[in-house]
Amino acid sequence: TTYDKPRRRTRIPDKPNYSLNLWSIMKNCIGKELSKIPMPVNFNEPISMLQRLSEDLEYHELLDKAAKCQNSLEQLCYVAAFSVSSYSTTVHRTGKPFNPLLGETYELDRRRESGYRSLCEQVSHHPPAAAHHVISDRGWTLRQEITVASKFRGKYLSIMPLGTIHAIFEKGNNHYTWKKVTTTVHNIIVGKLWIDQSGEIDVVNHTTGDRCHLKFVPYSYFSRDVARKVTGVVMDKDGKAHYVLSGTWDEKMEFSRVMQSSRGGENGTEGKQKTVYQTLKAREVWRRNPLPEGAETIYFFTDLALTLNEPEEGVAPTDSRRRPDQRLMEDGRWDEANVEKQRLEEKQRSVRREREREAASQRTSSQSEEGAPHDNYKALWFERCEDRITGEQVHIYKGGYWEAKERGSWEACPDIF
Repeated sequence: TTYDKPRRRTRIPDKPNYSLNLWSIMKNCIGKELSKIPMPVNFNEPISMLQRLSEDLEYHELLDKAAKCQNSLEQLCYVAAFSVSSYSTTVHRTGKPFNPLLGETYELDRRRESGYRSLCEQVSHHPPAAAHHVISDRGWTLRQEITVASKFRGKYLSIMPLGTIHAIFEKGNNHYTWKKVTTTVHNIIVGKLWIDQSGEIDVVNHTTGDRCHLKFVPYSYFSRDVARKVTGVVMDKDGKAHYVLSGTWDEKMEFSRVMQSSRGGENGTEGKQKTVYQTLKAREVWRRNPLPEGAETIYFFTDLALTLNEPEEGVAPTDSRRRPDQRLMEDGRWDEANVEKQRLEEKQRSVRREREREAASQRTSSQSEEGAPHDNYKALWFERCEDRITGEQVHIYKGGYWEAKERGSWEACPDIF
């Protein structure tokens, strides 16, 4: 059956022209963990961290193509390109997403248009962590749990996402993992904010032992290199190179098949010899979608980002679209949004105090083991367990959300707004 694609919105209200100096708030915060600083909505974008995480799916078709690959090394090229594509939206996005409230959820049901359904839930408050689970009819599953550590270092701010991303393909049962690189926001004090990505990622296929080593080259004023450059090499488990990837994280990636590799005579860094690859002609694997007309007045949102906070029938009462301060902020009513944000945060604090009191009274009655956590919070749709592949403690989707949506029965949801 073919469905009519739902019509999605293509604009949101323009960003109001309120001026507020970021430095006036940040100067008291040098060296502090950012999630603990109460920031007015003036520095936000009208989207939550859960919606931001769902934006990783903008180039989901790379995973659709990967699912069709016959060859796992070629599949790895698509998965690696997908891991790079999630940064393309960040280049102008200097607004900060809303920190989700504990228990906040966000669903992105694009099964009709794109074959996937995505669910995020804020599963922990300190450190703030979000769990994300996506299942696609086109043969892949994506899951991640991301905690963001951030440090303000005066002139710039480093944002370090911690946590592992998993992509699993039904065919061939290939299971890939990778992590995210560090994002740096420059010119916090003076000048125009700008964003860079830097670091290295290993995309590993745990089924075959193949891996792709990606390097995000930090921007340098003195470098002759193209800015925002990314390079990568796809190797099998014996370390033999099969593909080379190159491009930039904000524009496009290409891959080319390696025919021969040799140690170059010319010395690379630290006296190591550079490897030189002879390759076939490069093929484009990914290209960024253009931004909508007039993007600078709508927070530099992509076409996908514009639709994320669109009110939708039938979503959970905890869904980010229903969050009142974020909705007021999107409507340009920032003063009201700031008042509402304080109310929601205070409500969350009092619920937490109540939980801690309950946990404490249970402890005194049963004298439980030393050092038990004071906060016995349990996520609703995700279960805490040890990850089979990485050994990390993670939250994995336990099911039930889409069934509850079908029945329209949301009794289990906490009242967070």
